[in-house]
Amino acid sequence: MNALTLARTASALFVAIVLSSCASTAGLVSAPGVSLSDVEVTQLDFKSQTFLLGFDVTNPNPFPLPVTSVSYGVELDGQRFATGKTQGSFVVPANGDGEFAISVRLDLLKSSPQLLYTVRDATRGDVTYALKGSLGVGLPAEKPIRFESSGQIRLHNRDR
Repeated sequence: MNALTLARTASALFVAIVLSSCASTAGLVSAPGVSLSDVEVTQLDFKSQTFLLGFDVTNPNPFPLPVTSVSYGVELDGQRFATGKTQGSFVVPANGDGEFAISVRLDLLKSSPQLLYTVRDATRGDVTYALKGSLGVGLPAEKPIRFESSGQIRLHNRDR
């Protein structure tokens, strides 16, 4: 075998090893469970309202899950409430639980009138929520991991 053939063979072998190691981690992350745990009214005035959305995360994987970004959409009682994307910087422990919070500023007077009533009613009793989104994770060759959940939640004021 001449030097050129040996170099090509070694290069091809190196590329094959690198690609197989990337493929072995990509897509092997089990999706974490994400749920809406809290909706708190932190500021309320005529022009805008600020809410603190609390989320619980359950990591079913045997390794820590480093979250680098969160994209989310929240509906309350079938009405679009909040959507967005934020950079994250937290780690959910292996086979463990974590939590994070996102502050959201809205103008409920400019949104649908039904959402204004939903938010008002949600301070008096539970309302149905639907949550969809994805978590960007700091793992090699891993795409954002989608999540979806639904349940019941009650809004509360910070000063109560």
